[in-house]
Amino acid sequence: MDLTMKKCVPCELGGSPLTHDEIAIFASAVSGWEIVEDRLIRRRFKFADFKEAMIFVNKVAALAEGEGHHPDIKVSYDKVVIELWTHAVKGLSENDFIVAVKINAL
Repeated sequence: MDLTMKKCVPCELGGSPLTHDEIAIFASAVSGWEIVEDRLIRRRFKFADFKEAMIFVNKVAALAEGEGHHPDIKVSYDKVVIELWTHAVKGLSENDFIVAVKINAL
């Protein structure tokens, strides 16, 4: 499954979150990401310093804006934690995995 070629779809209307089995299939495409209670995915990144962390965060922000799907981002000097989940479905959607795989490519 090549999620890098997919584009996020609007999800404002809601819908159902992915099931546990569907999450397991998508999880294989996003190495380094932790599945948290089948509700969100999280990854921690470490950088040389704050400047490098912020360069990365700005790349993630540009990517997220282009996809129309925005992660929660926490910066702590040389560490960045990114969490993805789809608010409209109150859980995970394919969009989360699309953005995660594209973040991995950064």
